[in-house]
Amino acid sequence: MMVPTREGLVKVPGGRVFVRQIGNGRGIPLLALHGGPGGTSCRFETLASLASDRPVIFYDQLGSGRSDHPSDTSLWRVPRFVEEVTAVRQALALDSLHLLGHSWGGALAAEYMAAAKPTGVKSVLFSSPLIDTPRWIADANLLRTQLPDSIRRVLDENEARGTLDAPAYKVATDTFYGRHVRRLPVGSEPRCEGVAGNDTIYRQMWGPTEFLSNGSLRTWTRAADLPAITAPTLFIAGEFDEARPETLEQFRASMPDARLVSIPGAAHAAMREKPAEYLDALRAFLREVESRK
Repeated sequence: MMVPTREGLVKVPGGRVFVRQIGNGRGIPLLALHGGPGGTSCRFETLASLASDRPVIFYDQLGSGRSDHPSDTSLWRVPRFVEEVTAVRQALALDSLHLLGHSWGGALAAEYMAAAKPTGVKSVLFSSPLIDTPRWIADANLLRTQLPDSIRRVLDENEARGTLDAPAYKVATDTFYGRHVRRLPVGSEPRCEGVAGNDTIYRQMWGPTEFLSNGSLRTWTRAADLPAITAPTLFIAGEFDEARPETLEQFRASMPDARLVSIPGAAHAAMREKPAEYLDALRAFLREVESRK
């Protein structure tokens, strides 16, 4: 049976964003926030398997994918992205929802919960989340120590010289990514045709690579605000994730109602590397939350 799908544009501060809703089941809707900053929602198609129980909704954040691409760089601020979440939620009349954020989307979910203090959020799902940039960089530096000496040397030398566009540096960076970002063979995933991210946003807000942050997020953190999240919370990440499960466990322990699932053999793209295990964990969590009186 075909699962009903709706697509459209929603007006948000600064422009319009492309929104996709899959399914119209009776369960509480799931709203998913993609990573980046400057990524797209195209990889969230994995979540469509959850649409038999509930509407699954995701959108391309402003400046990315099928959303408007304004040239005003002052739009790439965390508070505006929070306003964007609020606008999407209001446009779709999502009085109650489960909120999932992946990577930078996890940061956005944490910021939304802390800054907007929303009502009706039945649970929060932090998928390989950024919670604290200094801690993220410290974890990245720890993971770099586990790379072969030759790879570390290329990274260190090019960073010292500022030659981050050097081919050798890209190869060394890809070695890190292959271990801790996406443990899938190159070309093994279907391409998101015609759906491009926005590297300008990534560089302005984050920086040149996953393990170097010199953008506006370089000192960002919401770690101290996690204990105020009283909604049931799931942290989920891959065993080899750059969002290290060991660090996520510390964040989890600071919260009143949170649990952690680590997906064996996966990295930062666990929902695509190990989709069955990832989706099983999400289903179990959502059903447990909704079974509460």
